Amino acid sequence: MDKKSGTPLPPYFNLDPETAAAKLSDPVNTTRFAKAAAFAGRGRADLAKRGYAPDGQKKLRKFSTWEICRYLIPVAPAHLRRVLNKHPELPQGEGAGNAKRFSLEEILTLRNHFAEEGVSTKEYRPYRPKGLPAKVVAVANFKGGVGKTSTAAHLAMSSALDGYKVLVVDLDSQGSMTSIMGGQVQDEWQTIFPLLARDYAMQVQAENRVRAAAAEPEIPMDETLTEALTISLKDVVQKTHWPNIDLIGAQLNLYWAEFQIPVWRMALRHWALWDALSSALDSGGALDEYDIILLDTPPALGYLTINALAAADIIMVPLGASFLEFDSTGRFFDMLYSTFASIEEGENAARRREGLPEMKFEWDVVRAIITRFDASQQTDLANVIQAYFGDMTNTYRQEFTAMVGQAGESVNGIYEADYRDFNRETYTRGRETFDRTYAEFKEILLGAWWRDDQERKEAENGETQTA
Repeated sequence: MDKKSGTPLPPYFNLDPETAAAKLSDPVNTTRFAKAAAFAGRGRADLAKRGYAPDGQKKLRKFSTWEICRYLIPVAPAHLRRVLNKHPELPQGEGAGNAKRFSLEEILTLRNHFAEEGVSTKEYRPYRPKGLPAKVVAVANFKGGVGKTSTAAHLAMSSALDGYKVLVVDLDSQGSMTSIMGGQVQDEWQTIFPLLARDYAMQVQAENRVRAAAAEPEIPMDETLTEALTISLKDVVQKTHWPNIDLIGAQLNLYWAEFQIPVWRMALRHWALWDALSSALDSGGALDEYDIILLDTPPALGYLTINALAAADIIMVPLGASFLEFDSTGRFFDMLYSTFASIEEGENAARRREGLPEMKFEWDVVRAIITRFDASQQTDLANVIQAYFGDMTNTYRQEFTAMVGQAGESVNGIYEADYRDFNRETYTRGRETFDRTYAEFKEILLGAWWRDDQERKEAENGETQTA
């Protein structure tokens, strides 16, 4: 309090140094970091279990008839009941009358039945052209806290509810996506790391065969590379509590890849390190087994992120409607340009010398998504972002709702939240936030597949005419 004016002083005036020193703990050494990490680990495990069943396993809730007919299968409740009565071999759910609830496995079975027996004009199963590979989607931005993991998780869940089979790859050593999906990862050998090592090891083997024929010294293969050659994609894929979402998880040791990859590159200069993840997905059969492969990237443009972006067909870039996030995202795009243009320049210089066709990075679609949007305060800046990024910005702005916050507190996605824990209006509004994001994402997905299918048909027609 200022004695003359009687006005309260700001809290940072008249602080006593001796009193302040008394409040301090002893100086912090490295052992204190270990204690903090241990405490955080126990707390993280405790908080994560809020989204788990009493037996310690994460389980997906069951869905009501109202939800099925409103969101998942385009049939009227009365018609669904008639079909179930007529076909006792179909899943009947649990409960009675209008209170029946079904697991997602049962819903997928019902969806297939309606696809075979229902009205031909209705979309019971989502579109994917036969014979075309899965679409690989990277969710990326090197600024943390923009909603990458939340966006990737909800795109995975909404795609699964729509009937797609999804593989989620967690490339962030923080492992947040792995926690959301209930994954268990003991060490780096249960992450994507051994598949990247395997790609390098195979290139070393090929190089050593050439060197052996020329009587030149071979590149040594250490235990890590030798063991990696025994690992396949299926060895690191784990099931989740979602029947049609599989996971390649992450944990802290995955960060070692950021140090190891450049070392490998120095030993074998022509190893295309950016193609390691793409090769692993292709050779492991993931492009045929899954419809969508979602890559959750770390908040940095490191080697793991570069692999994800090089493997991707579609890049989704979440950002908030703030100046700092807009500025950071612009720099992210600038770094993408310089990184991939540099790779192209270096590779094509060598290809031109050898008379080979040049390579070019290309993506079906790149879109920025405005997340955590508050229309009452951020509309003007969101309009500015939309104006500058143009068609690289999603039309819909993903609003933050109370339901999103409550679901996050229990380490669940909003699609895992039971609508009975909210009033119907809150649930509908909260779900609509991500349903509209998914609708725009699905439109991108379908358009990219359709364009690929048309190009394939044109190529086939051209071959037929030539023959």
